[in-house]
Amino acid sequence: MKTFENLNQNEISMLLKFPAYISLLAANSDGKMDEAEKKEAIHFTHIKTFSCDPLLSDFYKEAEKVFLANIEELDDSLPKGKNEREMAIKKELSKLEHILNKLGKEYASTMYRSMQSFTEHVSKAHNNVLEFFIIPLYIKGLTA
Repeated sequence: MKTFENLNQNEISMLLKFPAYISLLAANSDGKMDEAEKKEAIHFTHIKTFSCDPLLSDFYKEAEKVFLANIEELDDSLPKGKNEREMAIKKELSKLEHILNKLGKEYASTMYRSMQSFTEHVSKAHNNVLEFFIIPLYIKGLTA
């Protein structure tokens, strides 16, 4: 991949784990990733391969190929307690900053925005239509 020509194989491997780490962090409200969250993360990774910013298309094509293996490996190897798990994930994510800096400011900025959408999507894995009828939504100008 031309995008990653400045990275070594270890850095590429770490970068391709980025969506898995973000998904696991977003799912960490109870210290683990459940099947609904895992299913949404896998689905969203697939969607990203054709709906992402063109700058990230090579990344998502490669990340999708290893996403399931990455998420399972990381989920098994990370600590099981909520706080310990969160700290371990954040420690690994901090290592990615150096890698992203090698890819340039525009790429890093685009990647951060994309990973934010992962966080939001996986965090909402348990939302369903019924919740929207039970829990009223605040709509600016219409509700108090």
